[in-house]
Amino acid sequence: MTLVQLEYIVAVDTYRSFVGAAEKCFVTQPTLSMQVQKLEEMLNVKIFDRTKQPVIPTEIGQQIIAQARLVLQESQKIKEIINSQQQDVVGELKVGIIPTVAPYLLPQVIAAMMEKYPGLKLLIWEYTTEDIIHHLKTGVLDCGLLATPLADEAIIEDPLYYENFVTYISKNSKLFKKKTIDPEDLESENIWLLNEGHCMRAQALNICRSTKENRLQGLTYNSGSVETLIRMVDMNNGATLLPELALAELSNKQLTKVRSFKSPEPVREISLVTHKNFIKKRMLNAFKEEILQLIPKSMKQKKKKDVVGI
Repeated sequence: MTLVQLEYIVAVDTYRSFVGAAEKCFVTQPTLSMQVQKLEEMLNVKIFDRTKQPVIPTEIGQQIIAQARLVLQESQKIKEIINSQQQDVVGELKVGIIPTVAPYLLPQVIAAMMEKYPGLKLLIWEYTTEDIIHHLKTGVLDCGLLATPLADEAIIEDPLYYENFVTYISKNSKLFKKKTIDPEDLESENIWLLNEGHCMRAQALNICRSTKENRLQGLTYNSGSVETLIRMVDMNNGATLLPELALAELSNKQLTKVRSFKSPEPVREISLVTHKNFIKKRMLNAFKEEILQLIPKSMKQKKKKDVVGI
């Protein structure tokens, strides 16, 4: 039994395809299949049910793969021990980030890290919260940057900052003349939302539902990005909710449409999350430090803020 064979069965389980696993492992499909078959012959068990599409592990295969993940994680600690002695931030860090955080934070973080840590390779994907959690558990990702709390015992959450939600309101809305907004004010307004699967959609609905169940009247459109929500308000009236960091992208004219909520202001908690068996501490700490340097001091405080659940 070799670490390579364990890597192959974990890859097949992750991608549920021998072809897909081979591509991710940078080997040919026959090579990967042969090594998996050798491992099965050595153990005298079938790890995968090849009659199913996509490929799925057998009952005993699930147990073997779970143990293989642990073995591979432990083997990686040897590299981390060496890196810690060298005091270098080197290696590969695979990061998942939700789309409503990525455009407002990542460009500056990536630029800073590439300059400071030439030996670091960042691999970054934009995923929904559900996908990030799944990929953390299967080892596809090392860490995630997303809204919390998650209430998942397998995931460790490290809260970084608390980002206010604000409203973005059409000039034609009766709410435009208000200086601050109460969630109840949105009851009769047409609210533009992100698609299903985005945690910010759930948070927006939680804010709108905070006191009355009938506040969902007028929710007629779903969008895939915060930028689209802004354009929908600009062109089709109504209102939407924005994260505070998105305001830096608005023009002076657009900023006149922004209204804060009354205190306590609803916020989203943004955390750096890892699987409980995560080991790349040096790289993670460097990533965390760069994020915190970009975040305003006021956003690092939880006091007098109402964290909205997801």
